[in-house]
Amino acid sequence: MAFCTKKNTAVVKIGDKELGGACPVLVQSMTNTPTEDPQATANQVIELADAGSEIVRITVNTKEAAKAVPTIVSLLEKKGYNTPLVGDFHYNGHLLLSEYQDCARLLAKYRINPGNVGRGEKHDNNFRAMVEAAVKWEKPVRIGVNWGSLDQELLAKMMDENALSGQPKDAHEVLIDAIVESALSSAAVAERYGLSRGQIVLSAKVSEVVDLVNVYRRLAANCTYALHLGLTEAGMGMKGIVASTAALSVLLAEGIGDTIRVSLTPAPGAARDEEVRVCQQILQSLGIRSFNPQVTACPGCGRTTSTVFQQLAQQIQEHLITERARWQEKYPGVEDLKVAVMGCIVNGPGESKHSDIGISLPGTGEEPRAPVYIDGKHVTTLDGANLAQDFIKLVNDYVEKRYAVKV
Repeated sequence: MAFCTKKNTAVVKIGDKELGGACPVLVQSMTNTPTEDPQATANQVIELADAGSEIVRITVNTKEAAKAVPTIVSLLEKKGYNTPLVGDFHYNGHLLLSEYQDCARLLAKYRINPGNVGRGEKHDNNFRAMVEAAVKWEKPVRIGVNWGSLDQELLAKMMDENALSGQPKDAHEVLIDAIVESALSSAAVAERYGLSRGQIVLSAKVSEVVDLVNVYRRLAANCTYALHLGLTEAGMGMKGIVASTAALSVLLAEGIGDTIRVSLTPAPGAARDEEVRVCQQILQSLGIRSFNPQVTACPGCGRTTSTVFQQLAQQIQEHLITERARWQEKYPGVEDLKVAVMGCIVNGPGESKHSDIGISLPGTGEEPRAPVYIDGKHVTTLDGANLAQDFIKLVNDYVEKRYAVKV
């Protein structure tokens, strides 16, 4: 069970998906291919969709990229994919959406950064042109404020006002105020230009965990727009995963957030889909959604110097990952499956009993005779060289028995 009921925000339709309100929190990702290369971009969208991304954002920054959007959509449709595509616009979005009508029509959503649409009168005119394109084509818009590209005129105005106040805040506090103000005021302007509340998603991304939590708490308290969560420029590897998990988990546990992205920097040449799996694991760990069968395994200690349980846990995890797609089509609900692979007798039997199916190895210096528990009851004890294969067969049999659709 999730920690907190999701906040009541407006429901937004994006392609065939819905977010906001009581809808499930959706997982997003973004391509890093040049959009001008439609085949490479379509291939990466498929890779991300296969990993579980429910919405994919693509850069639309040039005329060539805008021209490529219809081809990308066509390539995806030929492969049987209807993943909603979000166009990421900066600086020239008003021109591209106006000049390339098929691009504007086929994208499922537009992303506008109010800090990157011009200054002064140009800012207002360019922002209006993008919103009016969304109104014309009945598209939702994510108004995405980013502290690295914040509206400098708004920030300067708020800094000046702060300096003249009787109790001025420090500059960082004013920056946070400006981020929130930019998001809320831009959304209000978009409504005046014709967008409905159900066509607006807000995001206000920063790269520090505490700042992100504070910004989104304030947004959630002051509006009912759907909210997209993400720590911008999260970083690589463990740093990016831990920082994103820390920030998003606090907000999601408070019921804040309708869609999420973990903006990991991939290793050179690495697949892009790790960020999708991290999003899924955050949501599943919080009990908000289930995506994949889960393996519980102990960390090991002086009682478990044997590597048998580590190898077994790895084999089981790999087996569940390999079978995931096939199982989810054939066995509805299998994503809730919990498997335990424990290393010794201290917590092993108890943890195994709490899982759907679990195995408890005896620890160091003993023959690997391992009791197996199914639905809390001891059903058999495995040993010998084929212990791993025998347990995998029991897992497969359990999945078939519990999750197969009864005809």
